[in-house]
Amino acid sequence: MTKQAEREYLAKIGEAGAYHSLGKPFSNEDCGLTLCSIGAVMALMPPVPAKVLDLGCGGGWTSVFFAKRGYDVVGQDIAPDMIDLANRNSVINSVQHKTNFVLGDYETLEFSESFDCAVFFDSLHHADEPHLAIACAYRSLKPGGTLITHEPGEGHSTAPWSIQAMEEFGVNERDMPPHLIADHARAAGFRQIRVFPMQHDIHEIFYNAPPPRLFTRKGLRLARRVLSMLFSPNMGAGSIMVMTK
Repeated sequence: MTKQAEREYLAKIGEAGAYHSLGKPFSNEDCGLTLCSIGAVMALMPPVPAKVLDLGCGGGWTSVFFAKRGYDVVGQDIAPDMIDLANRNSVINSVQHKTNFVLGDYETLEFSESFDCAVFFDSLHHADEPHLAIACAYRSLKPGGTLITHEPGEGHSTAPWSIQAMEEFGVNERDMPPHLIADHARAAGFRQIRVFPMQHDIHEIFYNAPPPRLFTRKGLRLARRVLSMLFSPNMGAGSIMVMTK
């Protein structure tokens, strides 16, 4: 049912939803953080020129960003109307010569050693079988290619907005923590895995309230959190991950 729900999602959210999708990330309430997040992902991608597979691309805003940077992009989505929207998005942004959008299921794609980089940007947690999606990404990559994921961690599936989306639209809203992605990645054959903090966490630490004094209970707790991000990533938290074939 969830795959069909994904195909029907755009029709359910209506014209306003399509307009919002075309405007991403600038139409997002957390636009600044979304821009930071896509910037962090792009900083981890191989240098241009390179061929990128954008998995679960939806209305195509991530593909447009990649194409504007100079990548040759294949965007995949399971919903025909999302593919239409992504094509429209590429024309609006004058990158149609750098993008190709394909209709398909990222759990059963048949690409073989075709891409330098594959990206799941907030899309893997909608999968029915995440291990199949990661295995498809692995097969799609050239030797030495990288898979980058930007996914929510533990607690996402029980958040009020996730429960509402599942009840209203019938889509998956899974927890997709690093330990789960890493297990699937190793099983698929990825040989190197790195975990990076989300931009939301970095913003919370460095850009919100003034920092406490270091040698206080609150200050030491914050210092431990920063050191943990660097030396011992939280394998249950939402994260950016880079996996090398």
